[in-house]
This record gives sequence, structure tokens and C-alpha cells, in this order.
Amino acid sequence: MLGVNRDADQKAIKDAFRNLAMKYHPDRNKEAGAEERFKEIAEAYAVLSDPKKRSDYDARGFSGVEGFSQEDLFGGINFDDIFGGLNFDFGGGLFNGFLHRRQTGPVRGANIEVELFIPLTKVATGGEEKVSLNRPATCPSCHGSGALGGAQAETCAACKGTGRVTTSRRQEKEHVLIQQISACPACHGRGSIIKDPCRECRGSGEVEREEVLTVKIPKGVEEGMALRIPEKGMPSRDTGGVTGDLFVVVRSKEDPRFERSGADLLHAETIPLTDAVLGATLQVPTLDGQVSVTIPPGTQPGSVLRLKEKGLPEFGSKHHGNLYLRIEVHIPEKLSNEEKELYERLRAIGERWHFSKLWK
Repeated sequence: MLGVNRDADQKAIKDAFRNLAMKYHPDRNKEAGAEERFKEIAEAYAVLSDPKKRSDYDARGFSGVEGFSQEDLFGGINFDDIFGGLNFDFGGGLFNGFLHRRQTGPVRGANIEVELFIPLTKVATGGEEKVSLNRPATCPSCHGSGALGGAQAETCAACKGTGRVTTSRRQEKEHVLIQQISACPACHGRGSIIKDPCRECRGSGEVEREEVLTVKIPKGVEEGMALRIPEKGMPSRDTGGVTGDLFVVVRSKEDPRFERSGADLLHAETIPLTDAVLGATLQVPTLDGQVSVTIPPGTQPGSVLRLKEKGLPEFGSKHHGNLYLRIEVHIPEKLSNEEKELYERLRAIGERWHFSKLWK
């Protein structure tokens, strides 16, 4: 699963897991099947990184590592150490269902996803960016009670605070008692009744507020990478529930000079026909300023020159991508009399040269 040899040491296993997890973690890869692939990789690492689990697996295969809970598998793994401050989500929400465990306790709040467009210069250097979003906050007028002046809501007499009512009916022939549980119609499932709702939040206990957050952009951040900010998503609908997370999906702003392809940059220059024939020196933009590039004589339209490591930093690496310079040749549409005469002379010279080659 991790693509390592049977005798691989812990460093090789850790490196293989990190590389594969960076590729398939759902915070970064939104393609179908990526999350399931990541879960398989994580489970394999959890087994192989633990000497005892690895020994049991080597001895008995999958039967030797069956029945582990989430804590059994992942409790001893420091994911933050492996992924160095990227804030990837490795919480219970990611592995629910994968380990076939029923969720207990309050429901976790929903995640929020926003897009952040940054210039290529910020991709190259990393740094901080501001993100603003609207999210629910506790109403300052009623302090979240939903009642005018912050008064406490009254317990619903119909459901006695449970938020549910039960209706029963008996089928005599089958001797079966059928009970149906539904939301209390008096309090709409809240378990309490607010006689005088707060005017600011209209009884909900929440108001929408704009929040400005600072996001740390890693150097060489990849296109579409999702950066996780814990507990900045939607609040849980249950008392005591954990707030969801905010995922900031990073996009590159359009740049008139370059087209991005991973860590590589593409740039196009159009040169006169004479420069293509005779060669020339061009001043070409890079993220670090202008550089001189020699165009060799006889350069053909569509030729691509590589400027080594003049692209973006590769995420998680010390290397840089390349800048690829595509050369387009401008064919003049209108000629002066003098230019036309010169091109005619060139054509005549060319015809004489080809004719002379036939007789050799």
C-alpha cells in the first residue's frame, strides 16, 4: 500500500506515507476516491510504523491487525510532526465510518470552504493573507438565549423539555404497540419556548458576523490546496458540540506574464522574422526580475526554451520548477517597397541556392 520493501526502515515508511498522504489527503485532493485512498494509506502506515502491529501483520497478515479502534491505530502517531504545521484534518470526522464506529455525543458543526486568490509572487515567497467570511456568532443582545433581554426560555410543557413527543397506537390483531416519535409541535423540537423573542436575532440566539482571519500561506503552495483552520466553521447545533473547520482553497490569480503548470511557469514571446532567422537576445520576465535569453539563429515558430529553476518553488522541497519560454514568430502582413524588394532578393538567392544543389 505504501510501496516500500518488506525490510524498509521507519524513515522510509514515514517518507513514503508523507508523500502519498500529501497527494491523496482530502484537504488537498478533491477528486472522487481520494479520501478512501488516503484512509487506506493511513491505516497501512499505522500498522507498519508500530513494531508490534508490524510484527503481527508479518506473521498473520490482515487477521493479525483486525479489530483495532481508531485510538488503537492512530493514538500514538504525531501527525503534526509528520506534516509540519499544515493543519491537515486528522480528527475523528475523517475516519468515521472507515473504522466502523458509531458516532457518540454532540454532532460536530459543518465545515466551511472559501476560495482565496493570491498572486504568483505570494506563491513563490509564502506569507500571510487575510480572509473574511460571515459565520454565526452568539447574539450579543440575548447572549444566545434567544429571549428578549437575555431571559431564560421556559421549558416546554408539552414535551417537558425533551423536544420530542411520542404517539402510540396498538394493533389488536397482531398484539403490537407502535410508537412514533416526532418533533414537538409546540416548541418545534427545541424543548423550550420563548415568549418574548430577542429582536436582534429573532429568537435564534445567533447573528451573522463578519470575521477577518489571517491565513499562513506555505511557500510553493499548490494550486487548489486546501488549508485547514480548526474550529472556524459552523457551530454545532448541539450544546457542547465541536465547531466545524474552515478550509481555505488557494487559487493563483491570473498573471498577464505567466501561465502556471504546477511549479512550472509558461511565458510566450513574439519575435520578428529577422530575429528568428539571425538570432537575438531577449529580456524575459521572471518572478525575480528580467533575465537575458539568447535566441539561437534559425529558431522555428513554436520553439520552447527552458530556463532552469526559474519557476515556482516546489511545495515541501528545496527545488524550483522551470520557466518555459515559447517563441512565436511574427510574419509581417504589410511591407514597404524597400522591404518587399529585399524579400524578393532573398527569395531569388534561395532559388539559386536550391537550383545549384540539384546539379551537385
